[in-house]
Amino acid sequence: MHVILLERVEKLGAMGETVRVKDGYARNYLLPRGKALRATQANQAKFEAQRAELEAKNAAAVEAAKTDAEKLDGSSYVLIRQAGESGQLYGSVSTRDIAAVASESGVAVNRNQVVLSDPIKTIGLYDVKIALHGEVACTVQINVARTQDEAEAQARGEDLTGNVDEREETRRAAEELFEQAQADAAAEEEAGEE
Repeated sequence: MHVILLERVEKLGAMGETVRVKDGYARNYLLPRGKALRATQANQAKFEAQRAELEAKNAAAVEAAKTDAEKLDGSSYVLIRQAGESGQLYGSVSTRDIAAVASESGVAVNRNQVVLSDPIKTIGLYDVKIALHGEVACTVQINVARTQDEAEAQARGEDLTGNVDEREETRRAAEELFEQAQADAAAEEEAGEE
């Protein structure tokens, strides 16, 4: 089916372009949401008559989305979830969860605006794209952890997957190495003063 786009649609085209899409995509997504019109001569004439109005409306929507994107871009959000010792979540983090936590910042984010290829199923730090408009997107960081303390540790760069005892042993070894490095530096400094 050929349609006339009424706004920019990612990976499809810009406003005013006539593109060929699958019938189901047009009937179930583009036409009901007002993103396109069927490509007929009557609709082409209707679009040309309304073009200036649609462009002004689109420009206002882009500006509003840019303002919201500035508020969201680079933000970090913590989601506390239950997970096993290996870091595997007992559920998953979906677009709905991310939209809810991002909306708490004062910017209305719809779950359809969150671009997530697969649900998040393990603890860790994830960069998630939020498409506020067809032309405006931003990236937020989602920190999925079992507790607030673990979230802070992950934010510092610690790896929390694996056995708790092994992580504790690794942490102790790192502290000992750091203390040894400080002692060596102090000894070197004393030797340099003499």
